Amino acid sequence: MDNELPSLPPSTDIQIVTYAKLLREGRGNPQPFSPPNPNDVATICYTSGTTGTPKGVVLTHGNLIANAAGCSIATKFYPSDIYISYLPLAHIYERGYQVLLAYFGVAVGFYQGDNMELMNDLVALRPTIFCSVPRLYNRIYAGILSAVKSSGPLKERLFNAAYNSKRQAIMNGKNPSPLWDKLVFNKIKAKLGGRVRFFSSGASPLSPDILDFLKICFGGRVLEGYGMTESSCVISMMDEGDNLSGHVGSPNPACEIKLVDVPEMNYTSDDEPHPRGEICVRGPIIFQGYYKDEVHTKEVLDEDGWLHTGDIGLWLPGGRLKIIDRKKNIFKLAQGEYISPEKIENVYAKCRFISQCFIYGDSLNSSLVAIVSVDQDVLKTWAAIEGIKYKDLEQLCHDRTARAAVLSDMDAIGREAQAMLLD
Repeated sequence: MDNELPSLPPSTDIQIVTYAKLLREGRGNPQPFSPPNPNDVATICYTSGTTGTPKGVVLTHGNLIANAAGCSIATKFYPSDIYISYLPLAHIYERGYQVLLAYFGVAVGFYQGDNMELMNDLVALRPTIFCSVPRLYNRIYAGILSAVKSSGPLKERLFNAAYNSKRQAIMNGKNPSPLWDKLVFNKIKAKLGGRVRFFSSGASPLSPDILDFLKICFGGRVLEGYGMTESSCVISMMDEGDNLSGHVGSPNPACEIKLVDVPEMNYTSDDEPHPRGEICVRGPIIFQGYYKDEVHTKEVLDEDGWLHTGDIGLWLPGGRLKIIDRKKNIFKLAQGEYISPEKIENVYAKCRFISQCFIYGDSLNSSLVAIVSVDQDVLKTWAAIEGIKYKDLEQLCHDRTARAAVLSDMDAIGREAQAMLLD
C-alpha cells in the first residue's frame, strides 16, 4: 500500500500516512480516556440565517445533555425502536434527536442521501420513529388527499367514513375500530414502512388540521415541539397523552419560560383570556453566546440569563404554550394596517398545489404580494387528469386553466381560514 500512495510536490509540508500505519502508531501510543467536562464546548452550530447572516451558536456538552435529559421525561423510546435520519445534521433539530435517541439506545438508520429515494428507504428500514418538518408533512397530506380524490367515488366515500369514525373515537378518548385500519389506513401506513408509532414536527408551525390528519391516518403519536438552536433544541413539546392540537406543549423540564410584555404590539401578561408576550427562556439548555459576536449575543441574552426568542406566545390552560406571532416579522401597509406574513404563509401552505409561499408588503402599497412555488408532482397529476397538454413545467404554469385552479384552491383555503377566525 505504501508504494501506491500519491506523491506530493516537495515544497509541501504534508505527509501522507496509510490507515494501517496510523493504526500501528495508535496501538503503540495508548492514551488515557479523557471524557469532556459539562462546560467544554461540544459544537458550534450555525443558525439557518432566515433572519440575517448565520451566527455560530456555541453549545457545551452540558447544554446538549440537559436538553436530552429534559426531553427524556416527556417522551419514552426503547432499544427496539428504529429511527431514520435524513434531516440535515448541520441543524440542531436533527442533532438534538440523535443525542436523545442515543440515551435510549435506539437504532439509527441513515438514508441514502437522495431525497428522491427517501420513500424507498422508509419501506426498506421500516422505522418506528419519524421526525420531520411541516413542509414534508404538508406534502404527505396533499399526496394522500390527491390519491383519495383520484381513486373514484366509492373509495373516496370509504376513506371519508373511516376517517370521520376514527377521528371521532380519538377525540372522545376511545380506541378506534381496527376494521378501518385493515380496510383503509394500513395501505397508507405502508408508505412509511408500516411501523411508525411516533411522529415529531418542528422547525416551523404545523397546521392543527394536518397534525390530526397524520394522527388518524398513521395511528401513531404526533407531537409538535418548539425550540431553537440557541436553546440546544427543545424549549417546549407536547406530552404523549395530549390529544389537543394547535399548541407546542409544555416547557422542557430543563428550562423555565416567561412571557414579557410587548406594548408596541399590544401583547401583555394581563391579556384576557390568555396572557401573551415575547417568549423568554432560561436554564442549562441556553447557549454560551454567538461565536466571536458579542454584539448579537447581548441583543438576545440579558443580564439575568434570559434568552429573548423574538417569538410571541400565549399560555393555554394546562400550561400549554401556543406560538401566535413573531416580534420582528411584521410590516405596515399604506392604510396603516399591521400584517404578520408568517400567519398568512402558514394558511396557504395547506393548499395542495403549493410547496412554498412567500408573503411581501410595504408601507407604500395597500395590498400584499404572494410569491408561490407550486408542487410539481401535484400540478402534473392534476394536469393529466384534466387532459391538459404541455411541453414543460414553465408552459404548464402559464396555462390559464392551471393558474385558475391554483388561485381557486388558494381562495378556498383563505376563506376557510377566515371563517374559522370569525367563529
